[in-house]
Amino acid sequence: MAEKRVEFCALVVVGLLMGCSFVGLLSEATYVLSSIQEYPNKQGFEAELELIQHTTNLTLGPDITPLHFIVRLEEGSRVHIYISDYSNSRWEVPYSLIPRPKVYAESTTTTTTKDNGPNLLAITYTKKPFGFAITRISNGEVLFNSTPIAAESSSSSIFNAMVFKDQYLEISTQLPNTASLFGLGESTRPDGLKLPHNQTSTLFATDTGAVNVNVDLYGSYPYYIDVREKGVAHGVLLLNSNGMDVTYGLDGTSLTFRVVGGIFDFYFFPGPSAKAVVAQYTQLVGRPAPMPYWSFGFHQCRWGYRNVSMDRYVVEHFKEANIPLDTMWNDIDYMDEYKDFTTDPIQFPIPELRAFVDELHENGQHYVMIIDPGISIAYSDYGTLNRGLKDDIFLKNQNGEDYIGQVWPGPVYFPDFLNPKTTQWWTNEVAIFHNQIPFDGLWIDMNEISNFCTGTFCSWNGTIFGGDTTCYLDCTLTHTKFDDPPYRINHYGDYADIGYKTIAMTVQHYNGALEYNAHNLYGFTESIATNTAITKVRNKRAFVLARSTFLGSGAHTAHWTGDNGATFDDLAYSITTILTSGLEGVPMVGADICGYAGNGTEELCNRWIQTGAFYPFSRAHSNIQNVPKELYIWKSVTLSAQRALGLRYRLLPYFYTLNYEAHISGYPIARALFFVFPDDPVTLDVNYQFLIGDSILVSPVVTSNVTSVTAYFPKGSWYNLFDLSRIDSHGSWFKLAAPLEVVNVHVYEGSIVPMQESALTSTLVRKSPFTLLVVFSRDESKLTATGELFLDSGDDIVIGIEQGKSSFITFIAKVEGGCGILKSQVVEGDYAKEQGWIIETVMILGLDKLPNSVSINSVSVTSSIHITLTKDIPSLELSGLKLYVGESFELEWK
Repeated sequence: MAEKRVEFCALVVVGLLMGCSFVGLLSEATYVLSSIQEYPNKQGFEAELELIQHTTNLTLGPDITPLHFIVRLEEGSRVHIYISDYSNSRWEVPYSLIPRPKVYAESTTTTTTKDNGPNLLAITYTKKPFGFAITRISNGEVLFNSTPIAAESSSSSIFNAMVFKDQYLEISTQLPNTASLFGLGESTRPDGLKLPHNQTSTLFATDTGAVNVNVDLYGSYPYYIDVREKGVAHGVLLLNSNGMDVTYGLDGTSLTFRVVGGIFDFYFFPGPSAKAVVAQYTQLVGRPAPMPYWSFGFHQCRWGYRNVSMDRYVVEHFKEANIPLDTMWNDIDYMDEYKDFTTDPIQFPIPELRAFVDELHENGQHYVMIIDPGISIAYSDYGTLNRGLKDDIFLKNQNGEDYIGQVWPGPVYFPDFLNPKTTQWWTNEVAIFHNQIPFDGLWIDMNEISNFCTGTFCSWNGTIFGGDTTCYLDCTLTHTKFDDPPYRINHYGDYADIGYKTIAMTVQHYNGALEYNAHNLYGFTESIATNTAITKVRNKRAFVLARSTFLGSGAHTAHWTGDNGATFDDLAYSITTILTSGLEGVPMVGADICGYAGNGTEELCNRWIQTGAFYPFSRAHSNIQNVPKELYIWKSVTLSAQRALGLRYRLLPYFYTLNYEAHISGYPIARALFFVFPDDPVTLDVNYQFLIGDSILVSPVVTSNVTSVTAYFPKGSWYNLFDLSRIDSHGSWFKLAAPLEVVNVHVYEGSIVPMQESALTSTLVRKSPFTLLVVFSRDESKLTATGELFLDSGDDIVIGIEQGKSSFITFIAKVEGGCGILKSQVVEGDYAKEQGWIIETVMILGLDKLPNSVSINSVSVTSSIHITLTKDIPSLELSGLKLYVGESFELEWK
């Protein structure tokens, strides 16, 4: 205990010396629990918390008393703990954004709660001083414990009691130093995927480039997964949209939340696997939205495509270089004076741009455009502005006037997406624009909100300007308790004002909600409105790409990691950011391939496309200030792109099936190794490899001037998807050859992977026959394999298994006693039959004997198919098959 006291005090001293706001560490507020009322059927209880000892530091404001303490068991597994002011309502994340059981409404009911199975978690508490603990019932392990710890020979505490003030909330949990924590995004983390000890994660939506490490970025996710011994995991979510610091203790034995407002609204997810945690978490905040099939193809963008001719040139050169391209994008270049829902009449005239988009559609390709939230106020004839003014949907100053900010168009108003009328206005603007340019998706950027000015009030003198990040507005800054709160989070990594380069914290949203409370929700609310608008306007499945995200954003949007750099470090960082995003419920995620900022090198683009070809969302994008970096510019990069994207396009059925799985289960598409191999402790520290689903391992090169990569392979047999060479691992590191044109991609034993033929568009891929890749272990005791395939139009608004609209197939293979069988089980096969899809080839890895006979549905076909056994690489190929995907079959060999 004495040793802990020394380490804890050392953290305080460091904070004070650095001028940090660790004042909460010195607090001694203490609550006592009373007036306990239990709910029926042991589904929870509620109580009061009375303050019995005030904080010694009143600069943070007085402590609130009494508090309402509510504990509920929800969905038969998760524990919900809600602590708020008993007497006055406080800000909390609106139920309209994340629908969930209303704690007050349900806490007073006496009706029987349905039985959802055995409880997995228990809560214990101390009455005085108040603290609570969450325990796993099966083994008694403590998962979260806020109980203060008294120092030896002293009445003071070295582990703080809970603090609850108007603008400062603090709570800590004890942790074993062997715990491995993941989550608490969004930030760029050079230390890897696992959260390092002695570090603070600041959660506040901020427009600062992803090139900056260990600072608050575009999204806010107060949620983490805690992995303990033998891979047993649980999740902790604090449903709070206010800015906060979350500090992982010096020795890894504590985690402290310091929040500038709102309430303590905790959810605890029991797991016990990381997969189960993500499923339980997304059940609450929202399952990931299904993405269109075409969005899993390759995307090309650049800020700097100055006219339609340049767009057309890029598309043509991708085709000439034989590099797949599904979607062409335009950044803000296409706009008329950077105004939303307009096109430049000289460089992007509507007839010419529409003709280009029509050509894309005729070629089975797609088109996406950028939209920023700031609506220009510089032009009196701007219809989007005037309709917004008529509907009164813009954010307000304290005096009730529309708040003025500045972004690319110059002076702007910002829509308030918490206002229900805003979605109607936004949908109308999308509809008007779509009638002019039939785009397929929208890219919503700058929605932290980014603002080139800083000020509580800003005014505009009527001068027209735009396209410049210098602030030209006349702004004043008042130091209200919201602009300058008593606790200063580590914003921008240097404790900057929270209103810096964003809208003022005193700005009002719908029903008087303050930006101070709702700041982290802006990108989330815009994503909801944009998804709603596109779905209604196109009557197809929406594709939205958002920069700023929050808990639950994955239910509405895809995401990219923002403005990264063209360096090998940024390439490496992209992997951990993407994996973290998937754990946080946003599986459709990628990074700007070749890097957004900086010219980079030919070698970097080689290695980046080899990695980015396997991101869930695969897009190249760069800055107008860079030299062009399209994949066809360098011959070596062209070859790498053909090779890597060629494999990705063959794997599109596999990616799309994972898209369906993400929607129904919440699982990420790109997965950390520990997510799939929880029993292997080494996987917790593997940062720069990733799995696609459970079966395909990507081991990219993320450093320069190397021709090999050291990769970790969990126990089992792994086959290279390019040359079918095998690695038999006992859970070991291997040095793999990786010359400039090579990326190592392996498939795991026990898998059946559905594939189609590579093509230049996903539209053409869908028309090609299937190959089933069946992968057996070299261990004769494990000669089984399974896989799944989901098929639909790729554009239906609702994704699911429905007669005539989709098909779902399960594949099962087994070898026993020299005989093998591969069979399919089909659910709703009519759709697949109508499309005429067939399985033409079955490739079996792990067999080293040529079969004497092959039959399908008990009918011999040995003489009518081609059988090839490769002796150097144990593989068996059965080609010339005509197995209908939509019909169940049994293929046997002896």
